[in-house]
Amino acid sequence: MKRPLEGILVLEFAQFMAGPSAGLKLADLGARVIKIERPKTGEAGRQITLKNLFLDGSSLVFHTVNRNKDSYAANLKDPSDLERIKKLITQADVMTHNFRPGVMEKIGLDYETARALNPKLIYATVTGYGTKGPWANKPGQDLLIQAMSGFANLTGNADDGPTPVGAAVSDIITGTHLAQGILASLVRREKTNKGALIEVSLLESTLDLQFEVLTTYLNDGNQPIKRAKKGAANPYLSAPYGIYKTKDSYISIAMGSLIKLGEVIECDEIQNYTDTSTWFTERDEIMDIIRDKIITKSTNEWLQILRPEGIWCSNVFDYKRLLAHEAYQILEMDQKLPLLSGEEVHTLRCPIRLNDERLFSSKPAPRVGQHTEDIIKEFNL
Repeated sequence: MKRPLEGILVLEFAQFMAGPSAGLKLADLGARVIKIERPKTGEAGRQITLKNLFLDGSSLVFHTVNRNKDSYAANLKDPSDLERIKKLITQADVMTHNFRPGVMEKIGLDYETARALNPKLIYATVTGYGTKGPWANKPGQDLLIQAMSGFANLTGNADDGPTPVGAAVSDIITGTHLAQGILASLVRREKTNKGALIEVSLLESTLDLQFEVLTTYLNDGNQPIKRAKKGAANPYLSAPYGIYKTKDSYISIAMGSLIKLGEVIECDEIQNYTDTSTWFTERDEIMDIIRDKIITKSTNEWLQILRPEGIWCSNVFDYKRLLAHEAYQILEMDQKLPLLSGEEVHTLRCPIRLNDERLFSSKPAPRVGQHTEDIIKEFNL
């Protein structure tokens, strides 16, 4: 299957997660992505680990986000290496980086320089907090952004402290926005023959991720966020929205009519809350009543009662139960990529389908400089 971005050349100077995750999406969609890395050590993300897991000399995190890419090793402080990179830029469609403001200017690969080399180039950057202001030079890192953006105050119970999400949500949403900007600019370039400067930041992307709750805050007199006493999944949604303990595990119950829920679970107390405004103002009291009822049966018993009545609900799975379930297996999300070391990366495929075809990969993340000599010859550097 011919992928939509085949023929597009991307130079990725980015490291860690946000920028490389954008490159991953472009690569999965067919773009040629060349990582420009330091000789020998490569990009810093090769040493960032989850549970100290390494394969073929690089962290599992690196392998996760850098499949389908080539690696070109270059010392950007070396004039001859820099000259080769500039020749490569003249032939590229896209260039990405996530250095702090001012770094690329010192190297001599800033936007104005790159645009002079290649007016059709799409130059895409990630920063932590933008390029101006008192935070411009602060380190941009996922946990720090979750903490500073207010995001960590959305999750958890009322008595909990700020609770960050256990996934790199700021990095991934920023990478998604970077890829969106690049794709939009590629479409515009087809019409205008002009390149573009794309800028995203971890902070702005994480604020955008919260646009629903931030809009509520801005239009609610800036009232402080108040999380439910226990189990709620969103501080601005009313009962019954949340997770409840059952006799044997847990069940999640989404938004819907509290009165209808009371009827279905045979709970007269809930049906007394006829004023829908109380479903939020008295959320803790209502959820306590629901908890006392839900604990009396198993999860499967409740699912068999609630689902036929149109109550939105689900199991609460861990990874073991999820991956063993037929509903997961039919998605064919898994893929295994062989490494030069003989090891294997077991990971997930691209979630996008094209013409009902799943996008699997055959090319694992590269070793540092694995493709340098071939690229020098191919692009006459």
